[in-house]
Amino acid sequence: MPEELGRLLTIVELSDMLGIPVDTLYGWRQRGEGPQGYRIGRHVRYRRSAVEAWLEGRLDQARS
Repeated sequence: MPEELGRLLTIVELSDMLGIPVDTLYGWRQRGEGPQGYRIGRHVRYRRSAVEAWLEGRLDQARS
């Protein structure tokens, strides 16, 4: 597996990727609304595939 595929995202990297403030991501995590992540000691990490699956579940399909 290429290194990039297995690397976990930090909450700051996820914030940059989604364009959402870190505090919002922490709030979502606390309420169970954000993408699933891993608690590793004091840190939170995210798999890119879990983030992409979470995003797909929020796809906004415009109604005509």
